[in-house]
Amino acid sequence: VAVPLSELHPPEEMAYVMADSQAGQLAVHPDFAPRLEPLAREADLPLTGSAALMAHEPYPLPAVEASRRAMILYTSGTTGKPKGVVSTHANLEAQVTMLNQAWAWSPEDRILHVLPLHHVHGIVNALGCALYAGACCEFLPRFTAEEAWRCLQESPLTLFMAVPTIYVKLIAAWEAAPPQERERMSQACAKLRLMVSGSAALPVSVLEKWQAISGHTLLERYGMTEIGMALSNHLEGRRRAGFVGTPLPTVQVRLVDEAGRDLPPGEPGELLVKGPAVFSEYWQRPEETAKSFRDGWFVTGDVAVVQDGAWRLLGRKSADIIKTGGYKVSALEIEDVLLTHPAVAECAVVGVEDPEWGERVAAALVLAPGQEMGLEALRSWGKEKLAPYKVPSLMLALDELPRNAMGKVTKPAVKKLFAERGVGA
Repeated sequence: VAVPLSELHPPEEMAYVMADSQAGQLAVHPDFAPRLEPLAREADLPLTGSAALMAHEPYPLPAVEASRRAMILYTSGTTGKPKGVVSTHANLEAQVTMLNQAWAWSPEDRILHVLPLHHVHGIVNALGCALYAGACCEFLPRFTAEEAWRCLQESPLTLFMAVPTIYVKLIAAWEAAPPQERERMSQACAKLRLMVSGSAALPVSVLEKWQAISGHTLLERYGMTEIGMALSNHLEGRRRAGFVGTPLPTVQVRLVDEAGRDLPPGEPGELLVKGPAVFSEYWQRPEETAKSFRDGWFVTGDVAVVQDGAWRLLGRKSADIIKTGGYKVSALEIEDVLLTHPAVAECAVVGVEDPEWGERVAAALVLAPGQEMGLEALRSWGKEKLAPYKVPSLMLALDELPRNAMGKVTKPAVKKLFAERGVGA
């Protein structure tokens, strides 16, 4: 069973994953051996270099039962300790084959890979699909906007997949370039057949800026470590900003209310998923595994709505749905609006507990260079864009937002910043 580690994680987190997964051996590229050697000694585990592991004659792969465990990916741990998500060979085959079909992978494809390999986006959607199709993966060991733009211009690429944060950085690099260079950068995108965004909500403003720069309307999709991909915009045809498309092949989805009853189109509810791609268990956590399923359906904890046949994510049931004054408010909706303000470069909206309102809408902002803005100015502007109960009543200006290795903003860490700084206390 493979358990990918991230070289970006601190030693304590790597040691936790090694212990929790009951690892029997560590395999490491020579560049990372010095970091792993102390951990291997402490855990009394054999450490083998990747060159040694590959130093043998090719031989046929052994027959493996489809139901056998294949890989454990650890969740980002935004709420408590990370959990090991176990996928079988059958789960991985289902994930890869549905995406090969939906996104028309072929041996002629060449993808620029800039994503971590300890997350489903990088190891399944990009690498796994390329290997299955016989396509080529061109890796950037570490993402920089400058190096990515160089590859886009110089390599015969056909595919690119990234998180919204990466597209924001690519946009900033394009905007900083001289006019002639901008033209070459934009032309480089034209040769690609598909550009995908996922792992976090894509702000409409980012989609529109990237569309203007590259000519591509980013294909948004929805998935999780536990389910692989479940929903995707279509390869051909219209892609609607803010929507994540329709169910992928072999995937079944439902929207239910708090009592577990199915909801009609137009009514927001919790998303449940079933299908051969759904994981088998949380490693060594039978009770949590049982709680995550309801009558065979995996309970995602995400809130969505179906509008005109397409699915739109409203956010996590806990982190991105704010209950204030009796209203249910989508943090993602407010974030999309705030990002249209010229002074706002990045933002994260959370609910901060309040005895009167239940929760108050709180906005953590990263301002654009040279810009200033206070709460009253934000509220005055926001009242022209949002319903009064959606306008943030608390604000923090930050140099950067707290994020995990995939670039996702960690909402619990944002809430903690409001508490630590006494905002709203």
